[in-house]
Formats: sequence, C-alpha cells, structure tokens
Amino acid sequence: MTEAVRRDARDDLFIDDAEDEDTQANKYMFFRIAGESYGIGIRHILEIIELQRISQVPDMPAYVKGVINLRGKVIPVVDLRLRFGLPERAYDDRTCIVVADISGATIGFIVDTVEEVIEIPEAQVEEAPRFRSQSGKDRYISGMGKVGEDVKILLDVEALVRDDDARAIAEAGREP
Repeated sequence: MTEAVRRDARDDLFIDDAEDEDTQANKYMFFRIAGESYGIGIRHILEIIELQRISQVPDMPAYVKGVINLRGKVIPVVDLRLRFGLPERAYDDRTCIVVADISGATIGFIVDTVEEVIEIPEAQVEEAPRFRSQSGKDRYISGMGKVGEDVKILLDVEALVRDDDARAIAEAGREP
C-alpha cells in the first residue's frame, strides 16, 4: 500500500489522498451570457446565489453594478455582459451571481444563467486564438475546451480583474 492510500478502519474504505487533492483540476463551471457558453475553473467558485439587492457605489465603471451583503461580508458585483461590452438586459429569475475567489479577493459575477460543471482533460484544452475583437472580450479567454463536437470558451477570471478599474474592485473584495 502506498502512502497516498490509507485505510479507514471504521467503514473499511480505501481513500486516495492524491486523488482527493486534484478533484477540482480540469473541472469548469459553465454559464451563459448572451446565448454563448463560458466556463471558469471550479477551483475559483465559492458559491452560486440568487440575484439579490445590489447597492450601487458611485464613481465605478459601468460594469460594476455595486456591492451585496453576503452573510455580513460586502462583495463587489460585476455584470459580465457589460464587462464584455455586450448590451445590458433586464435580469430575470434565471439570472444569478457566481461568487468567486480570485487571488484572495471575493467577487460576484452576474451571469444570465448557470449551466453545468464539466471536466475537460488538459489534452482537450487548446490555446485561445490570437485575434483582436472590437469588444476586447477575447483578452479574458484562457483557452478553448473541446467537448465532443462542441468548443467551450474558458475564461481567465484573473484577467477579468487585471486592469486598473477592475483591480480597485478586487481590492474592495479582499478581507481586511
């Protein structure tokens, strides 16, 4: 028996610690924005919550909708449609907030709807094409995942908060 496998005497199960550590590797949570499917690494996801009252904060970029109080913690909220330069739309009962941890900052992302979690092996992820879109949303793409006949867009969540405006938002989401 290797060190990575231990025996639990109570229920006679084998547990592989090495496998436990990598359960989130190559798993992505997918959501829709304007009819397109996007995914972010599940390791960043803290929770998915219903849309709730958002308090507006003055002098923020248009894509920052404001802040929410999530169990006593103030969290900045970014509308990904607006962040990608897409037209705003009315929120509905499928709209939700994906709460993510990005380099120690907690940030909420408003998405049209959450779809599913898919495991995409590293060998099935290709580098993002290098082209210049007018909206600039391609700069947030970390790769393209091949799932059967479909291609899934994988986002670099850290790139979403990399510029100066977004960095200020991320700072607002850090624990003091």
